[in-house]
Amino acid sequence: MEALGLTELRRMQGLAQQVMALRPELVNGDATVGELAWVWAKDVDALSRFWRHRLWFVDGRLAAWGWVHLPYRVPRGDGTFREAEAANLIWQAHPDRPELLAGMLDWYDEVAGDVDRLLTVQSADVHAHAIVAAHGYAFDTEAGSDNGSWVQFNVRALTEVPDPVLPGGFRFRTAGDVPAADAVKAHRDAWPTSGLTAAAFDRVQRTWPYRADLHVLIEAPDGTLAATAIIWLDEATQTAEFEPVGTHRDFRRRGLGTALQLYGMQLARAAGANRMLVACLGAPARPAARDLYYGVGFRAFTRDLPQIKAAR
Repeated sequence: MEALGLTELRRMQGLAQQVMALRPELVNGDATVGELAWVWAKDVDALSRFWRHRLWFVDGRLAAWGWVHLPYRVPRGDGTFREAEAANLIWQAHPDRPELLAGMLDWYDEVAGDVDRLLTVQSADVHAHAIVAAHGYAFDTEAGSDNGSWVQFNVRALTEVPDPVLPGGFRFRTAGDVPAADAVKAHRDAWPTSGLTAAAFDRVQRTWPYRADLHVLIEAPDGTLAATAIIWLDEATQTAEFEPVGTHRDFRRRGLGTALQLYGMQLARAAGANRMLVACLGAPARPAARDLYYGVGFRAFTRDLPQIKAAR
């Protein structure tokens, strides 16, 4: 197929909405409305030549999709490289059509070739567990270990959200209040290895359902944008998601992350959301982000079970 574009992306997000409405515990961590928008928009320029995708339709309606990230090595602006040695499949199937995953894995074998193949299934997805095992996948004991890179989903109802408290002289802003270049800098200050560029952020801003009034920041007394988070609101399911959330390394341990989340959840609730999602590393040895989210009322909802199929 041709390069993954906005039309296909919007269809993929539409299936994410259906799964969120019917069986939210089956939404794959990389396949939410917000995660799809964020990853596609920020990476399409640098990585699209390493992407392959396919859509499966039943009776004219999208029932499943697969998005393969092939191995890549691309330069960052600081002279280092961003790279992956294995292929990775991001995927989603409608809860009524779990059997489509089997054909998707056959296709994945074809496009990935002779490299290790990775994917994740959700802990609650019993159908996927059986299908991936039948296709030669096994639990990735390294990625899924107590010190691994596996991700858990966290959820919080927005019925009661305490008022945020900022240190003296700090104030809340939104992306609509600041130049785009400053919003990009705030992200890169929080995530120094990020490759987000002005062009990529421009695309993020033009990708549904981005809203500048739900892209929240905290400004320090000296004018530095010290923390940043984007909220992706899906009005159809009344669900909002933080992705990404970060604090400038010079301003950590001052309560800014807590205040930013509380402020963002109040904005999301005012915009129509009744629940909030956020993903984080779930391994017991990596508690920093998880503890931050638990501190504002999030609780674990489901988790990724990383799978690997070694190259022949």
